[in-house]
Amino acid sequence: MAEARKQLDRRWLWLGAVVVLVLVFFSVRSLTREHLQVRVAQVTREQLASTSSTNGRVEPENNQQIHSPIATTVKAVYVQPGDDIPAGKLMMVLDDMQARARVAAAESGVKSAQAALDAVLQNGTLEQRQASAAELARNRLDHEQAERDLQALIKLNATGAASAGEVAAARQRLAATQANLDASVVSSQSRYSQPEVARAQAALSDAETNLSAAQAVEAQTSVNAPITGTVYSVNAGRSEFVEQGGLLLQMADLHHERVRAYFDEPEIGGLAVGQPVLIKWDAKPGRVWHGHIERVPVTVMNLGTRTVGEVLVQIDGGDGGLLPDTNVTVTVTTSSESDVLSIPREALYSENGKTYVFKVVNGELRRTPVVTGAFNLTQEAIVSGLKEGDLVATGTTSGQPLQQGIPIQVVQ
Repeated sequence: MAEARKQLDRRWLWLGAVVVLVLVFFSVRSLTREHLQVRVAQVTREQLASTSSTNGRVEPENNQQIHSPIATTVKAVYVQPGDDIPAGKLMMVLDDMQARARVAAAESGVKSAQAALDAVLQNGTLEQRQASAAELARNRLDHEQAERDLQALIKLNATGAASAGEVAAARQRLAATQANLDASVVSSQSRYSQPEVARAQAALSDAETNLSAAQAVEAQTSVNAPITGTVYSVNAGRSEFVEQGGLLLQMADLHHERVRAYFDEPEIGGLAVGQPVLIKWDAKPGRVWHGHIERVPVTVMNLGTRTVGEVLVQIDGGDGGLLPDTNVTVTVTTSSESDVLSIPREALYSENGKTYVFKVVNGELRRTPVVTGAFNLTQEAIVSGLKEGDLVATGTTSGQPLQQGIPIQVVQ
Protein backbone atom coordinates (compact mmCIF):
# COMPACT_ATOMS: atom_id res chain seq x y z
CA MET A 1 0.00 0.00 0.00
CA ALA A 2 2.76 2.38 0.92
CA GLU A 3 4.67 1.32 -2.17
CA ALA A 4 1.69 2.08 -4.41
CA ARG A 5 1.30 5.50 -2.87
CA LYS A 6 4.98 6.26 -3.52
CA GLN A 7 4.62 5.30 -7.19
CA LEU A 8 1.55 7.57 -7.54
CA ASP A 9 3.43 10.46 -5.95
CA ARG A 10 6.31 9.94 -8.37
CA ARG A 11 3.89 10.01 -11.34
CA TRP A 12 2.38 13.28 -10.16
CA LEU A 13 5.85 14.64 -9.65
CA TRP A 14 6.87 13.77 -13.18
CA LEU A 15 3.61 15.14 -14.61
CA GLY A 16 4.10 18.42 -12.75
CA ALA A 17 7.67 18.64 -14.00
CA VAL A 18 6.48 18.13 -17.58
CA VAL A 19 3.81 20.85 -17.20
CA VAL A 20 6.40 23.24 -15.76
CA LEU A 21 8.78 22.50 -18.63
CA VAL A 22 6.01 23.10 -21.22
CA LEU A 23 5.04 26.38 -19.60
CA VAL A 24 8.66 27.47 -19.46
CA PHE A 25 9.15 26.48 -23.12
CA PHE A 26 6.17 28.48 -24.39
CA SER A 27 6.98 31.41 -22.14
CA VAL A 28 10.56 31.54 -23.40
CA ARG A 29 9.36 31.06 -26.99
CA SER A 30 6.81 33.85 -26.61
CA LEU A 31 9.41 36.16 -25.10
CA THR A 32 12.10 35.36 -27.64
CA ARG A 33 9.95 35.13 -30.80
CA GLU A 34 10.70 37.91 -33.31
CA HIS A 35 7.96 40.51 -33.68
CA LEU A 36 6.84 41.45 -37.24
CA GLN A 37 7.65 45.06 -38.04
CA VAL A 38 4.48 46.72 -39.36
CA ARG A 39 3.56 50.18 -40.62
CA VAL A 40 0.24 51.42 -39.32
CA ALA A 41 -2.22 54.26 -39.90
CA GLN A 42 -4.75 55.79 -37.59
CA VAL A 43 -8.45 55.98 -38.41
CA THR A 44 -9.24 59.70 -38.62
CA ARG A 45 -12.10 61.98 -39.56
CA GLU A 46 -11.54 64.27 -42.52
CA GLN A 47 -13.06 65.62 -45.69
CA LEU A 48 -12.87 63.01 -48.41
CA ALA A 49 -13.00 64.20 -52.01
CA SER A 50 -13.03 61.97 -55.08
CA THR A 51 -11.13 63.46 -58.00
CA SER A 52 -10.25 62.65 -61.58
CA SER A 53 -7.34 64.16 -63.50
CA THR A 54 -6.59 64.42 -67.22
CA ASN A 55 -5.00 66.65 -69.82
CA GLY A 56 -6.55 69.64 -71.58
CA ARG A 57 -5.81 72.57 -73.87
CA VAL A 58 -6.50 76.24 -73.14
CA GLU A 59 -8.55 78.18 -75.67
CA PRO A 60 -10.06 81.68 -75.61
CA GLU A 61 -13.83 81.99 -75.58
CA ASN A 62 -13.62 84.62 -78.31
CA ASN A 63 -10.55 83.95 -80.41
CA GLN A 64 -9.87 86.37 -83.28
CA GLN A 65 -7.83 85.10 -86.21
CA ILE A 66 -7.08 87.79 -88.80
CA HIS A 67 -6.49 86.52 -92.36
CA SER A 68 -5.28 88.36 -95.45
CA PRO A 69 -8.18 89.22 -97.82
CA ILE A 70 -5.90 89.15 -100.89
CA ALA A 71 -2.48 87.93 -101.97
CA THR A 72 -0.26 90.91 -101.22
CA THR A 73 2.63 92.18 -99.11
CA VAL A 74 2.63 93.61 -95.60
CA LYS A 75 3.41 97.33 -95.57
CA ALA A 76 3.58 97.90 -91.80
CA VAL A 77 3.11 96.10 -88.46
CA TYR A 78 2.24 98.13 -85.35
CA VAL A 79 1.83 95.40 -82.70
CA GLN A 80 3.80 92.52 -81.26
CA PRO A 81 2.89 89.43 -79.20
CA GLY A 82 1.83 90.32 -75.66
CA ASP A 83 0.42 93.77 -76.51
CA ASP A 84 -2.86 94.64 -74.80
CA ILE A 85 -4.80 96.82 -77.24
CA PRO A 86 -8.25 98.45 -77.39
CA ALA A 87 -10.85 97.65 -80.02
CA GLY A 88 -10.33 99.56 -83.24
CA LYS A 89 -6.55 100.04 -82.91
CA LEU A 90 -4.64 99.85 -86.22
CA MET A 91 -2.47 96.72 -86.01
CA MET A 92 -1.24 96.11 -89.57
CA VAL A 93 -1.40 97.66 -93.05
CA LEU A 94 -1.33 95.66 -96.31
CA ASP A 95 -0.46 96.84 -99.82
CA ASP A 96 -3.87 97.89 -101.21
CA MET A 97 -3.03 98.64 -104.87
CA GLN A 98 -4.77 95.52 -106.15
CA ALA A 99 -7.76 96.13 -103.89
CA ARG A 100 -8.14 99.73 -105.08
CA ALA A 101 -8.03 98.56 -108.71
CA ARG A 102 -10.85 96.13 -108.01
CA VAL A 103 -12.91 98.88 -106.39
CA ALA A 104 -12.43 101.14 -109.43
CA ALA A 105 -13.48 98.35 -111.78
CA ALA A 106 -16.52 97.60 -109.64
CA GLU A 107 -17.53 101.26 -109.57
CA SER A 108 -17.35 101.37 -113.37
CA GLY A 109 -19.51 98.28 -113.53
CA VAL A 110 -22.14 99.91 -111.30
CA LYS A 111 -22.25 103.01 -113.49
CA SER A 112 -22.65 100.91 -116.65
CA ALA A 113 -25.42 98.82 -115.08
CA GLN A 114 -27.17 101.95 -113.79
CA ALA A 115 -27.05 103.53 -117.25
CA ALA A 116 -28.46 100.37 -118.81
CA LEU A 117 -31.31 100.26 -116.29
CA ASP A 118 -32.07 103.99 -116.83
CA ALA A 119 -32.26 103.35 -120.58
CA VAL A 120 -34.67 100.48 -120.06
CA LEU A 121 -36.88 102.44 -117.67
CA GLN A 122 -36.89 105.53 -119.92
CA ASN A 123 -37.59 103.52 -123.08
CA GLY A 124 -34.08 103.73 -124.45
CA THR A 125 -31.11 106.03 -124.52
CA LEU A 126 -31.41 109.66 -125.56
CA GLU A 127 -30.21 108.80 -129.07
CA GLN A 128 -32.70 105.95 -129.29
CA ARG A 129 -35.55 108.19 -128.09
CA GLN A 130 -34.63 110.91 -130.62
CA ALA A 131 -34.49 108.40 -133.47
CA SER A 132 -37.81 106.93 -132.36
CA ALA A 133 -39.44 110.38 -132.29
CA ALA A 134 -38.13 111.16 -135.79
CA GLU A 135 -39.41 107.84 -137.11
CA LEU A 136 -42.82 108.44 -135.51
CA ALA A 137 -43.08 111.87 -137.11
CA ARG A 138 -42.08 110.48 -140.53
CA ASN A 139 -44.62 107.65 -140.32
CA ARG A 140 -47.35 110.13 -139.37
CA LEU A 141 -46.54 112.25 -142.40
CA ASP A 142 -46.54 109.17 -144.62
CA HIS A 143 -49.89 108.11 -143.18
CA GLU A 144 -51.43 111.54 -143.70
CA GLN A 145 -50.13 111.65 -147.28
CA ALA A 146 -51.54 108.19 -147.99
CA GLU A 147 -54.93 109.30 -146.67
CA ARG A 148 -54.91 112.36 -148.94
CA ASP A 149 -53.89 110.29 -151.94
CA LEU A 150 -56.67 107.78 -151.31
CA GLN A 151 -59.33 110.49 -151.00
CA ALA A 152 -58.15 112.10 -154.22
CA LEU A 153 -58.24 108.82 -156.15
CA ILE A 154 -61.69 108.03 -154.81
CA LYS A 155 -62.97 111.36 -156.23
CA LEU A 156 -61.19 110.73 -159.55
CA ASN A 157 -62.62 107.24 -159.73
CA ALA A 158 -66.10 108.68 -159.33
CA THR A 159 -65.58 110.83 -162.45
CA GLY A 160 -63.85 108.01 -164.34
CA ALA A 161 -60.45 109.70 -164.19
CA ALA A 162 -58.91 106.94 -162.02
CA SER A 163 -59.27 103.24 -162.20
CA ALA A 164 -60.45 100.93 -159.44
CA GLY A 165 -56.99 99.37 -159.36
CA GLU A 166 -55.40 102.69 -158.52
CA VAL A 167 -57.89 103.15 -155.69
CA ALA A 168 -57.07 99.65 -154.35
CA ALA A 169 -53.34 100.34 -154.49
CA ALA A 170 -53.88 103.57 -152.58
CA ARG A 171 -55.81 101.68 -149.89
CA GLN A 172 -52.89 99.22 -149.52
CA ARG A 173 -50.42 102.07 -149.13
CA LEU A 174 -52.63 103.62 -146.44
CA ALA A 175 -52.78 100.31 -144.56
CA ALA A 176 -49.01 99.96 -144.74
CA THR A 177 -48.43 103.47 -143.42
CA GLN A 178 -50.93 102.79 -140.62
CA ALA A 179 -49.04 99.67 -139.59
CA ASN A 180 -45.76 101.58 -139.60
CA LEU A 181 -47.33 104.33 -137.53
CA ASP A 182 -48.75 101.90 -134.97
CA ALA A 183 -45.36 100.22 -134.59
CA SER A 184 -43.65 103.57 -134.11
CA VAL A 185 -46.16 104.52 -131.39
CA VAL A 186 -45.60 101.25 -129.52
CA SER A 187 -41.79 101.59 -129.85
CA SER A 188 -41.85 105.14 -128.53
CA GLN A 189 -43.89 104.13 -125.48
CA SER A 190 -42.63 100.65 -124.42
CA ARG A 191 -39.52 99.51 -126.24
CA TYR A 192 -38.55 96.93 -123.52
CA SER A 193 -40.52 94.04 -122.07
CA GLN A 194 -40.92 93.39 -118.34
CA PRO A 195 -38.35 90.51 -118.35
CA GLU A 196 -35.84 92.89 -119.95
CA VAL A 197 -36.49 95.42 -117.19
CA ALA A 198 -36.01 92.71 -114.53
CA ARG A 199 -32.75 91.60 -116.19
CA ALA A 200 -31.38 95.15 -116.14
CA GLN A 201 -32.34 95.55 -112.48
CA ALA A 202 -30.59 92.24 -111.59
CA ALA A 203 -27.46 93.36 -113.45
CA LEU A 204 -27.35 96.55 -111.38
CA SER A 205 -27.83 94.59 -108.14
CA ASP A 206 -24.95 92.26 -109.06
CA ALA A 207 -22.71 95.22 -109.88
CA GLU A 208 -23.52 96.89 -106.55
CA THR A 209 -22.77 93.62 -104.71
CA ASN A 210 -19.42 93.36 -106.45
CA LEU A 211 -18.65 96.95 -105.47
CA SER A 212 -19.53 96.28 -101.80
CA ALA A 213 -17.31 93.21 -101.78
CA ALA A 214 -14.41 95.09 -103.36
CA GLN A 215 -14.79 97.94 -100.87
CA ALA A 216 -14.88 95.47 -97.97
CA VAL A 217 -11.63 93.88 -99.19
CA GLU A 218 -10.03 97.31 -99.52
CA ALA A 219 -11.11 98.18 -95.97
CA GLN A 220 -9.54 94.94 -94.68
CA THR A 221 -6.12 95.98 -95.96
CA SER A 222 -6.04 98.22 -92.88
CA VAL A 223 -6.18 95.65 -90.08
CA ASN A 224 -7.91 97.04 -86.97
CA ALA A 225 -8.49 95.24 -83.69
CA PRO A 226 -12.03 93.76 -83.69
CA ILE A 227 -12.12 93.52 -79.87
CA THR A 228 -10.29 94.70 -76.79
CA GLY A 229 -7.75 92.04 -75.93
CA THR A 230 -4.21 90.71 -76.17
CA VAL A 231 -2.23 89.98 -79.32
CA TYR A 232 -0.69 86.57 -78.71
CA SER A 233 0.55 85.66 -82.19
CA VAL A 234 1.91 87.74 -85.10
CA ASN A 235 2.38 85.51 -88.15
CA ALA A 236 3.52 88.00 -90.82
CA GLY A 237 6.20 90.70 -90.71
CA ARG A 238 6.83 93.88 -92.63
CA SER A 239 7.53 93.40 -96.39
CA GLU A 240 6.55 89.72 -96.20
CA PHE A 241 4.31 88.29 -98.91
CA VAL A 242 1.11 86.63 -97.75
CA GLU A 243 -1.25 84.43 -99.72
CA GLN A 244 -4.95 85.16 -99.88
CA GLY A 245 -6.42 83.71 -96.69
CA GLY A 246 -3.01 83.52 -95.00
CA LEU A 247 -2.95 84.02 -91.21
CA LEU A 248 -1.74 87.50 -90.22
CA LEU A 249 -2.18 87.53 -86.43
CA GLN A 250 -4.27 86.22 -83.54
CA MET A 251 -5.71 88.01 -80.55
CA ALA A 252 -8.19 87.27 -77.77
CA ASP A 253 -9.50 88.45 -74.42
CA LEU A 254 -7.32 86.28 -72.18
CA HIS A 255 -9.50 87.08 -69.16
CA HIS A 256 -12.25 84.92 -70.67
CA GLU A 257 -10.84 81.50 -71.47
CA ARG A 258 -11.83 77.86 -71.16
CA VAL A 259 -10.14 74.46 -71.26
CA ARG A 260 -11.04 71.66 -73.64
CA ALA A 261 -10.26 68.52 -71.62
CA TYR A 262 -10.40 64.83 -72.50
CA PHE A 263 -11.53 62.26 -69.90
CA ASP A 264 -11.20 58.51 -70.37
CA GLU A 265 -14.47 56.71 -71.02
CA PRO A 266 -14.77 54.98 -67.58
CA GLU A 267 -14.59 58.39 -65.84
CA ILE A 268 -17.31 60.08 -67.92
CA GLY A 269 -20.17 58.73 -65.78
CA GLY A 270 -18.99 60.67 -62.72
CA LEU A 271 -18.87 64.05 -64.49
CA ALA A 272 -21.58 66.69 -64.17
CA VAL A 273 -22.07 70.32 -65.13
CA GLY A 274 -20.92 72.65 -62.35
CA GLN A 275 -18.38 70.34 -60.71
CA PRO A 276 -15.31 72.29 -59.47
CA VAL A 277 -12.08 71.95 -61.43
CA LEU A 278 -8.46 72.70 -60.51
CA ILE A 279 -6.16 73.71 -63.39
CA LYS A 280 -2.34 73.56 -63.37
CA TRP A 281 0.22 74.59 -65.98
CA ASP A 282 3.73 73.14 -65.80
CA ALA A 283 5.20 76.42 -67.12
CA LYS A 284 4.06 78.14 -63.91
CA PRO A 285 4.59 75.64 -61.07
CA GLY A 286 2.90 76.51 -57.82
CA ARG A 287 0.08 78.43 -59.50
CA VAL A 288 -3.42 77.08 -59.83
CA TRP A 289 -6.54 78.27 -61.59
CA HIS A 290 -10.09 77.38 -60.64
CA GLY A 291 -13.00 76.58 -62.90
CA HIS A 292 -16.07 74.43 -63.31
CA ILE A 293 -17.44 72.01 -65.90
CA GLU A 294 -19.49 73.89 -68.46
CA ARG A 295 -20.33 71.00 -70.81
CA VAL A 296 -20.08 67.24 -70.33
CA PRO A 297 -19.40 64.77 -73.16
CA VAL A 298 -22.24 63.95 -75.53
CA THR A 299 -20.23 61.23 -77.32
CA VAL A 300 -16.89 59.46 -77.15
CA MET A 301 -14.05 59.53 -79.67
CA ASN A 302 -10.66 57.99 -80.23
CA LEU A 303 -7.66 60.09 -79.19
CA GLY A 304 -4.54 58.12 -80.02
CA THR A 305 -4.86 54.89 -78.06
CA ARG A 306 -7.48 56.35 -75.71
CA THR A 307 -11.28 56.42 -75.91
CA VAL A 308 -12.27 59.76 -74.41
CA GLY A 309 -15.09 62.23 -73.97
CA GLU A 310 -14.59 65.96 -74.58
CA VAL A 311 -15.38 68.30 -71.67
CA LEU A 312 -15.48 72.10 -71.69
CA VAL A 313 -14.18 73.71 -68.49
CA GLN A 314 -14.99 77.36 -67.80
CA ILE A 315 -12.13 79.19 -66.06
CA ASP A 316 -13.46 81.27 -63.17
CA GLY A 317 -12.07 84.78 -62.73
CA GLY A 318 -9.39 84.45 -65.39
CA ASP A 319 -6.34 86.66 -64.79
CA GLY A 320 -4.82 86.35 -68.26
CA GLY A 321 -2.02 84.12 -66.95
CA LEU A 322 -2.90 81.14 -69.16
CA LEU A 323 -1.84 81.43 -72.79
CA PRO A 324 -3.98 80.03 -75.62
CA ASP A 325 -3.13 76.55 -76.96
CA THR A 326 -1.08 75.62 -73.87
CA ASN A 327 -1.38 72.11 -72.41
CA VAL A 328 -2.63 71.96 -68.82
CA THR A 329 -3.66 69.39 -66.23
CA VAL A 330 -7.25 69.52 -65.00
CA THR A 331 -8.50 67.83 -61.85
CA VAL A 332 -12.25 67.64 -61.30
CA THR A 333 -13.82 66.92 -57.92
CA THR A 334 -16.59 64.39 -58.66
CA SER A 335 -17.75 64.02 -55.04
CA SER A 336 -16.92 65.39 -51.59
CA GLU A 337 -17.90 64.29 -48.07
CA SER A 338 -16.94 66.04 -44.85
CA ASP A 339 -16.19 64.56 -41.41
CA VAL A 340 -16.01 60.91 -42.49
CA LEU A 341 -13.87 58.11 -41.06
CA SER A 342 -11.14 57.26 -43.52
CA ILE A 343 -8.04 55.10 -43.83
CA PRO A 344 -5.35 54.70 -46.50
CA ARG A 345 -6.49 52.47 -49.35
CA GLU A 346 -3.44 50.22 -48.95
CA ALA A 347 -4.83 49.08 -45.55
CA LEU A 348 -7.83 47.43 -47.24
CA TYR A 349 -8.02 43.80 -48.30
CA SER A 350 -10.73 41.88 -50.08
CA GLU A 351 -11.62 38.19 -50.12
CA ASN A 352 -14.72 36.58 -51.65
CA GLY A 353 -16.27 39.98 -52.14
CA LYS A 354 -15.82 40.98 -48.48
CA THR A 355 -13.55 43.81 -47.37
CA TYR A 356 -11.44 43.69 -44.21
CA VAL A 357 -8.46 45.28 -42.48
CA PHE A 358 -5.83 44.13 -40.00
CA LYS A 359 -6.58 46.07 -36.84
CA VAL A 360 -3.86 46.44 -34.19
CA VAL A 361 -5.15 45.10 -30.84
CA ASN A 362 -2.83 44.61 -27.82
CA GLY A 363 0.26 44.36 -30.00
CA GLU A 364 -1.24 41.80 -32.38
CA LEU A 365 -3.08 41.87 -35.70
CA ARG A 366 -6.78 41.12 -35.72
CA ARG A 367 -8.65 40.63 -38.97
CA THR A 368 -11.63 43.00 -38.87
CA PRO A 369 -14.45 43.19 -41.49
CA VAL A 370 -15.35 46.72 -42.60
CA VAL A 371 -17.88 48.43 -44.85
CA THR A 372 -16.42 51.12 -47.13
CA GLY A 373 -17.88 54.22 -48.78
CA ALA A 374 -16.54 56.95 -51.03
CA PHE A 375 -12.87 56.96 -52.02
CA ASN A 376 -10.22 58.87 -53.86
CA LEU A 377 -6.75 57.98 -55.08
CA THR A 378 -5.28 57.57 -51.55
CA GLN A 379 -8.08 57.35 -48.96
CA GLU A 380 -11.29 55.39 -48.52
CA ALA A 381 -14.23 56.10 -46.22
CA ILE A 382 -15.18 53.58 -43.53
CA VAL A 383 -18.91 53.25 -42.92
CA SER A 384 -18.69 50.59 -40.18
CA GLY A 385 -16.20 48.22 -38.54
CA LEU A 386 -13.80 50.80 -37.11
CA LYS A 387 -13.90 53.85 -34.89
CA GLU A 388 -11.86 57.00 -34.76
CA GLY A 389 -8.41 56.46 -33.29
CA ASP A 390 -8.12 52.76 -34.19
CA LEU A 391 -4.84 51.63 -35.72
CA VAL A 392 -4.76 49.53 -38.89
CA ALA A 393 -1.77 47.90 -40.56
CA THR A 394 -0.80 49.19 -43.98
CA GLY A 395 2.04 46.71 -44.63
CA THR A 396 5.28 45.25 -43.35
CA THR A 397 8.80 46.56 -43.72
CA SER A 398 10.03 43.17 -44.87
CA GLY A 399 7.37 42.51 -47.45
CA GLN A 400 5.94 39.55 -45.51
CA PRO A 401 2.16 39.13 -45.62
CA LEU A 402 0.04 40.22 -42.68
CA GLN A 403 -1.51 37.43 -40.60
CA GLN A 404 -4.17 37.10 -37.96
CA GLY A 405 -2.83 36.96 -34.40
CA ILE A 406 0.80 37.61 -35.18
CA PRO A 407 2.67 39.86 -32.67
CA ILE A 408 3.93 43.04 -34.22
CA GLN A 409 6.24 45.95 -33.68
CA VAL A 410 4.93 49.27 -34.98
CA VAL A 411 7.39 51.27 -37.07
CA GLN A 412 7.05 54.66 -38.67
